[in-house]
Amino acid sequence: MLRVTLTSLALGLLSFTSPGSSSGETALKTATAVPEMATTRTTALSFAEKQAAFNDHLLSIYNDADLKKKGLAFEVFEKGMVGFHNFKQKGLIAPAKSILTVIDFTKSSRDKRLWIIDLASKKVLFNTVVAHGRNTGEDKAIKFSNRPNSYMSSLGFYLTDATYFGKHGLSLRLSGKDGAFNSNAMARAIVMHGADYATPAFAKRHGRLGRSLGCPAVPQELSKEIIMAIKDKTVMYIHGNDSSYKSDYLNATLAVEAFTPEAMSGTVATL
Repeated sequence: MLRVTLTSLALGLLSFTSPGSSSGETALKTATAVPEMATTRTTALSFAEKQAAFNDHLLSIYNDADLKKKGLAFEVFEKGMVGFHNFKQKGLIAPAKSILTVIDFTKSSRDKRLWIIDLASKKVLFNTVVAHGRNTGEDKAIKFSNRPNSYMSSLGFYLTDATYFGKHGLSLRLSGKDGAFNSNAMARAIVMHGADYATPAFAKRHGRLGRSLGCPAVPQELSKEIIMAIKDKTVMYIHGNDSSYKSDYLNATLAVEAFTPEAMSGTVATL
């Protein structure tokens, strides 16, 4: 709609010639007027228009990445994306990486409940199983905690940090950003790492995955690739069934406002 409006304005300017003006002067005025009007139109968008553009953006990624078929509910993906854009507008994430990791702990541990999505290419890089904490539940994650030594998983938004080599080999530190829900992640050594108990084969033998001390553990054979793909300031969202969970990063209004400038500048640039 924006592109059509701007094109119409441009054609109108090209057909208009004031008395006494040369064609060269008219062309010069047109060249300078179009970007000015484009800027005015962009800033004059209503919130409803901005929200529609944001929703279209989310649906485009969700559909192109075939996330429904891969088992990720749109409502969970949407929350992750709202958080991603709020992290982005605060300048917290690596500019060169448009990576979002989503873990849905409402699903069985036997399901592939981790998705790593390249938002720029609209592709799923990894979709695999992931373990939860031993005191969070058996097959399903039902209890969560931010307390040290709770051996439970913690919900919410994280920013990936640096890698290190520990008892599980290459591991990835996670910085919890949701206050009382996951702020102790670093102190608790909640990290992403590989584990032999976090495999479909283990789940098939035991009826569920093995469990960690609170870490989102992934299959050992995929752990290095996963960690290298998401390390150094990318967003991770861990979703669960805790009705008390809340986050400032789930502010959809801020996410829409943060998204609009990059989306609209991209549209204007194609005129």
